[in-house]
Parts: sequence; structure tokens; C-alpha cells
Amino acid sequence: MMLCKLSLENIKKSIKDYAIYFFTLILGVAIFYVFNALDSQTVMMDVSSSTQDIIELMMTMLSGVSVFVSFILGFLIIYASRFLIKRRNKEFGIYLTLGMSKRKISLILFFETLLIGIISLLVGLGLGVLLSQAMSLVVANMFEANLTKFAFVFSSSAFIKTIIYFSVMYLLVMIFNTYSLSKCKLIDLLNGAKKTEKIKLKNPYLCMLIFIISCFVLGRAYYIVTHDFLTLQEVTDILKPIIMGAVSTFFIFWSLSGLILRIAMGIKKFYYKGLNSFTLRQFSSKINTTVFSSTIICLMLFITICLLSSCLTIKNSMNANIKELAPVDAMFTVNINMDKYYDEYRNYGYNDFQIKNSHYTVKEKFELFDLDILSYFKDYIEVNTYATPDLTLNHTLGSRLDSIRTQFPFLAYDTMETIMKISDYNKVAKFYGIPEYSLNHDEYLIVADFKSMVNIRNVALSNGEEISLFGHTLKPKYDTCQDGFLEMSSQHINTGIILVSDDIIDEEYLVQNCLIGNYKTTDRKEITKIENHINQLDKSSKANEYLLPSGSTKLAIQEATIGLSAMVTFIGLYLGIIFLISSAAILGLKELSESSDNKERFKTLRKIGTDEKMLDKALFRQIAIFFLLPLILALIHSIFGILFAVKVLEVFGNEQLLPSIITTAIIIVIIYGGYFLITYYCSKNIIKNERDL
Repeated sequence: MMLCKLSLENIKKSIKDYAIYFFTLILGVAIFYVFNALDSQTVMMDVSSSTQDIIELMMTMLSGVSVFVSFILGFLIIYASRFLIKRRNKEFGIYLTLGMSKRKISLILFFETLLIGIISLLVGLGLGVLLSQAMSLVVANMFEANLTKFAFVFSSSAFIKTIIYFSVMYLLVMIFNTYSLSKCKLIDLLNGAKKTEKIKLKNPYLCMLIFIISCFVLGRAYYIVTHDFLTLQEVTDILKPIIMGAVSTFFIFWSLSGLILRIAMGIKKFYYKGLNSFTLRQFSSKINTTVFSSTIICLMLFITICLLSSCLTIKNSMNANIKELAPVDAMFTVNINMDKYYDEYRNYGYNDFQIKNSHYTVKEKFELFDLDILSYFKDYIEVNTYATPDLTLNHTLGSRLDSIRTQFPFLAYDTMETIMKISDYNKVAKFYGIPEYSLNHDEYLIVADFKSMVNIRNVALSNGEEISLFGHTLKPKYDTCQDGFLEMSSQHINTGIILVSDDIIDEEYLVQNCLIGNYKTTDRKEITKIENHINQLDKSSKANEYLLPSGSTKLAIQEATIGLSAMVTFIGLYLGIIFLISSAAILGLKELSESSDNKERFKTLRKIGTDEKMLDKALFRQIAIFFLLPLILALIHSIFGILFAVKVLEVFGNEQLLPSIITTAIIIVIIYGGYFLITYYCSKNIIKNERDL
């Protein structure tokens, strides 16, 4: 009982020193609960069965991510505990001097750790339950669900999972603390605060050489991920710039640890102004001993920025794309004249009956299944596409083929181009509400919206490359691709459709018939019934003989898009925020540990007449530099990381990148900035604390 009271008193006296520890534990528990309670929010929402399936898949993935997150939080808690033990070395040494056994000291530490854990768990769960109510609105908005009524929701499964995971982590922490204390020697405990770090000035020329080489290697890594993007086909290709960047980051910090103080000492007016010499020597001392950890923190911040920016961009872009790229209710297509390319279709898995019976339009094919598809539509259009082996990407690129093939060797250059009559495309354009075009008899144009292929095609178009089609020689009307598409999607997937004058087309090369329309009904449940009925036709006995038309509907695209964007967003946010908390907490705890060690140095400065304002200013600058240095390098990494992500996200569209970056910046300012302020005020308290214990 006595030991429990002593533990409680110690916690009360050191509450300000424990602020970052408490803040990290509470935040970690709250976030863990919130993301594991997402599935409980669906209780108050009216969602379709397919959306419910998506949510279940998302929760399965989040459960797997939670295991990874628990390891990160466990490491973070153990790391924080090391700081707390170090902070109280002298206190434990005095306990031993007064005759207290290590077993009793271990019990005090055990009770303190247990009390802190229980308090943090309770507060964190309470905060998590409150935040999950706000998260329910985010989930409802994400899945475009109707809130039947707002109700307080408590997830017992997330509650139990949080307690179990947290208890296991904390049990390991208590074992680690007890072990660490048992290995401590009395003399080390009493004199730990008196140990000083000797600043060894590194050879400035060596540091400069390593800095320049590291910047060069880092620049090469940047170039690979931004300019040689299409060459990154294998895992080893992707790992190469990652390893180059990580190693370069380490050596940049290593070289800076030797350069910063040398450069500052050379600028005497700056170095000897105020407490700059003290601040810079303190910083140089720290960075000398934290090169590896600074590298890890920088890379974690880089991952955080890229994760948050990318996942939010995918979510925003895909939601925006639905309106643009799925402008009507449904599109059904059927392959025609498959027997013309028998071997290819057999390789794709089609049987002889399906290939033989491939001379029906979409309408005729549905009639074979006893369904009048047109009865569902209030308006519709019917268009065709064509293809010939005599017009492939090879032929379209013309004289530019060799240079493009050298730069992009992995493209399928033998793929037949998709061809459409200009009148058919204009029917689609009018129906979709996108630009229509006109052509002369001897002209062609290409519509595309997949940016990488647009850029490749523009090389040929700008050179005025002519093509031969069905005995006609055609010149490009425009020197660039025009924006447009045929197939509905949530992504920019049109790599190119060649539009030509109607009278040039040879009907023998018809390869696809498309039926595009809007349903008579706008009721979501009725539309779901219609599409379920159409999908059931695939189970008919006729499906083996007659290939059912493939469909792409706005409702299906919406549900698939919502599911993918939700999974990417929640997993990205989960990992990004945890990485951000971990990075900031490690920096904060390192700085508090340094402040604890440097308490005597600040006392000495007071004794020689330094006023509190100067000390506070020096401390603020010292902590600010320590927090900003890895963040600045992480931001530089992120510029090129995001440029790489833009290439990857090109298919989704990156028009929403700026709002995502702004949102990411706000999250970083709140969490990272919050840790910086807590660290500063806790450090002020430590260096002003006159207690010897």
C-alpha cells in the first residue's frame, strides 16, 4: 500500500514530465479504437449488400494493419519508458542509497507504469468513443449512405481488441522496465546526469565531400522515380531508388553533423551573438549522436506525407471522376466477328460456341436470353468500334517509333488500334455531354485521357505522322490528342481511339457493338433489381453458347469506387497518422531527455547572469531546429515522392492533388506542431525545475 501511494505521488509530481508520454498513449489508444470501430458505424446506415461486403473487406484489411500498428505503438511505448527511467536515474539512486532494495524500486516502477497505463487506456478509450461518433459521419459520407437516425454507437469488439492489444504491449513494457532497472549500477544512477557528450569535430573536407556525393546520389534517385518511371517494372527496379534515397539521407545527416557547427563557427558575428554558440553546440552534440534515428524519423515523415497526400488524392479524384467518366446509367458491349481472330480469343478463354456465335449486336444478344433490354431505357444510342492488324500502335507512331520504343520498351506496340466513325463518336459525345469533333475525308484525330499515352502519342502527332487505313492515307487534324473517351469508368483509362471519316470504314472489320442508355427509373433500389436480373442471365444454360454482353453501369462503378477509395483512405490515414505520431513522439522524447541531461548547463548559464528570456529563446531555437531538420529533408523527399505518386495515380486522375496536400499539411501542423509545443513547454519545466530528485 505504501509503495502504491509513493507511486501515485511520483506521478503527480512528474505529471508535466509525463505529458508527452500521456499524450502519445492516449492518442494511440484513441486512434486504434476509432479505426477498429469503423464497422460498427454501419449499424446506423442504410447501405446495400454489396457496400456491406466492401465494408467487411475493408475491416479485414484494417485488422491486419492494426497488428502492424500495435508493433509500432509497442516500440514507441518502450522507447518512451526508456526516457522516463533515464529521467529518474538520480531518484532511483537515492532510493538505493537510503536502503531500498531493487525489488521494491521495481515494484514502485511497476505500479507507476500500471497506473499510467490504466489512466491512459481509460482516457484514450473515452476519447476514441467520442471521436468514433464523428467518424460515423465521415463513413456515411464516404459510402454515400443515408443516416436513418443519428445514434450513439459503442463498438464492443473494438473496445475489447484495444484493451487486449494495449495490455499485451504494456505487459512487455513493464517487463522491460523491470529488467532495465535490475541492470543499473548505483554509481551510474547517481552520476548519469553529470555525464557530458564530447563534441568531436569531424573533418570538414570529408563531410563536404560526403555531403556532395550524397546529394548527387539522392538526385539520381529523384530522377529515376520521376523521369524513368516506366522502366520501374520489377521489384528490384523500385527498390534501387528507395535504397539510394535512404542511404543518402543517412549520410546527409552524418555530414551535416560535422558541417553545421564548423560553418557557424566561421561566421563569428553570428556564432557569438547571444546564446547562438550554446544553441549550436547543443544541437551539434545531439545530431552527432542521433544520425541514425534522425534518418528513420525523416523517412517516416516522408512516408507519412506521401501516404496522406496520395490516399486523399485517390479518394477525391475517384469521387470527382464518377460524375465525369460515368455520365449515363449503363453501357453494354459485345465482341463481334470473334472468329476472325479465333486463336487470340481461344487464348483468352472463350469456347468455340461463343466464338462462333459472335455475330449479334447487344440488343440481339439479350433477345437470345429472352430479355428486351431496350424496355429498361428511356433513351439510348448504339455505336460500333473497328480494328485491323494493319493499324497498330507501331503504325500510328510512324517515324517516331524507334525513339519511343527505346524510351518505353514495355509498351504493347503490336496491339491493334481502336477505330471509330466520327459520327458514332459524336453520338457518344453528345450523349455524354463532352466535346464533339469534325473531320475532312483525309484526316484523323485521336481522343485519349490517359496522360502517359497522351504524351507518347503527341510526339507522333506533333510530327504530323500519317497513317494508312483501308487503302486511305490520313493526316492528323490536330498535333495533340483531344480529350475524350468511350468506355465508362471511375478512372482515366482511354489510351487512344482513332476517329476517321465514316466513308473510310470497312464494315468487315467491325469488332464491337456498344449500347449506351439511361434507365427509365431513377430509384436506386429499382436500378439494383434491374442490374441483378441482368447479372443472373450469366447463370443461364445459354451463357455457355452465347456470350452475355459485358456491362458497365454507373451504380456498379459508384459502389466499386466508394469501396476502393474508402479502403485506401482509411488505411492511408491510419498508417500515416501513426507514423506521424511516432516520429513526433520520438523527437519529443529525445529532446526531453536532452533537456533533462542539460539541466545543469542551463543552471550554469543562470549563474553567470543569463536572463530567462534568453534561455527560453535558446531552448525554443534548439528544439525548433531539431524538429525542423528531418521535416525539411522529408518535405524535399516528398516533392519527388509525390511526383512519382502522380505518375502512379495518373489513371485515377490527380486534379485533386492540391487540396490533398493542403489537408496533409494541416494534419502535420496539428499533430507535429502539437508535439513540438508540448516538448518545448515540458523542456522549459525541466530546466527550471530546482528539485534535485
